[in-house]
Amino acid sequence: ENKHEEKVQDHNRGEDKTKAEMGSKTWADLSGEMKMFLWNPEERTCLGRTAKSWGLILLFYFIFYMCLAGMFAFCMYVMLLTLSPYTPRYRDRVSPPGVMIRPYLNGFTIAFNVSQRSTWQPYVDSMNHFLAAYDDKVQEEKNIECISGQYFIQGGNESEEKKACQFKRSLLQNCSGIEDPTFGFSKGQPCILLTEKAGYRPGAGVPVSVDCKVQKGNESDLRAVDFYPGNGTFDLMYYPYYGKHTHVNYTSPLVAMHFTDVKRNHLVPIQCSLNGKGIINDVNSDRFLGRIIFTLSIGK
Repeated sequence: ENKHEEKVQDHNRGEDKTKAEMGSKTWADLSGEMKMFLWNPEERTCLGRTAKSWGLILLFYFIFYMCLAGMFAFCMYVMLLTLSPYTPRYRDRVSPPGVMIRPYLNGFTIAFNVSQRSTWQPYVDSMNHFLAAYDDKVQEEKNIECISGQYFIQGGNESEEKKACQFKRSLLQNCSGIEDPTFGFSKGQPCILLTEKAGYRPGAGVPVSVDCKVQKGNESDLRAVDFYPGNGTFDLMYYPYYGKHTHVNYTSPLVAMHFTDVKRNHLVPIQCSLNGKGIINDVNSDRFLGRIIFTLSIGK
């Protein structure tokens, strides 16, 4: 026991001596030691290493990280070889088409006063800009006439440029902007365009149709809606869509919704849905999956 106590006492004395030596150093001593550590002119070392030592360690890490970068680049290259820029590799879980409306300016509320042109002119300009690619002359020059009512299946190599079917602006009739350049906004009867693009064959051989209703509130707030073209369907001849790399001149089919009788001076939430076999339009967590929800507010 006495020997053990002596060892403990010797250890404590050693610690006290070290603390005493450190405590006796001035800031000038510590600063000098730091400068010596940063650069020792006698041994010509920096941070404890000579130039040769620094050169070797930097060379090691340079080669090490270059090998890592090379392995990563090689793995990415091999992975990209297995992918096609034209067709997704896995398509067994392709979701129903998402939809969008035009005009789209500041969110999904379309609000304007009929008597104030400045409130609805931006919507008209947006519609004209969007429909420029659908002008009849443009469509006749770039795209071909197709057989209505059936899918336009195109074979050949997947990298070959695909042909696109004509969708002329005039098909939208009262919502084409040809007869009424204001798209009904000047009369308080706005036209809203519904666009969707699908890479598969929607509807299982039957054209997908569109209907609109008041999402929440009084159904009488929305009394009349006209659909163009036809009875508001997406013709099968515009499907499938082969992607932007090969379907260069493709223009998405449209359905125009002409809201001819909507309650004035009131916010009317509207839901327009796609209907057809295989179309999902009732997922609450996704307002764009097979449907679109927006609000109309038409003032006098």
